[in-house]
Amino acid sequence: MFDFSSFITDQSQFFVDPFGIFLFLIIYIFWVTFLLPGSWLSMIAGLLYGIVLGSILVFIGASLGAILTFWSGRTFLRTWIQKRLENYPKLKYIENKVSKEGLKLVILTRLSPLFPFGLLNFVFGLSQLKFQYFLVGLFAILPGTILYCSLGSLAGDFTRFSETIANQNSFVSFLFSLMGFFATLLIFILVSRIAKNALQELDSSL
Repeated sequence: MFDFSSFITDQSQFFVDPFGIFLFLIIYIFWVTFLLPGSWLSMIAGLLYGIVLGSILVFIGASLGAILTFWSGRTFLRTWIQKRLENYPKLKYIENKVSKEGLKLVILTRLSPLFPFGLLNFVFGLSQLKFQYFLVGLFAILPGTILYCSLGSLAGDFTRFSETIANQNSFVSFLFSLMGFFATLLIFILVSRIAKNALQELDSSL
């Protein structure tokens, strides 16, 4: 019978070494640059490294990838991105308004799951947004980052569930992880709703 837990352990051993961690960062940077959805890779980070280290690695990788994408959109990919935005009226709207609203709009769109992370980086690159505002706005991805890494870490705990039940200390730790995940999920939902309402108010005032 196929042992999924053993398979995960064997395959993940490489990525927990220093070189593997470095390689994961490189993969995440290019993952963001090529506009691939980061949620799955973030969950893998949580599975491999746990919530804390996984979130740190994802944040660093996503930030570096976002910076690379931002400057690509501001320089040699500018014309290509402008053509792509014609199919995304919401993002085109953000491009037109972000120069006026600045940091506030950046943070709100980062907090809202309605806007794709990769394309937003290009949009901000096309706009007149100050680079320092772009950098500060990256911290608004932390709630989503922690949520997905928590989900990945929890999935890893479930694959080792039989061992966890047998070990009382591990089981208590698992329960705390489970409660932490639902608390993070609740915070993420509340923050997303606040961001959505704020964006609607901003839209109506413009």
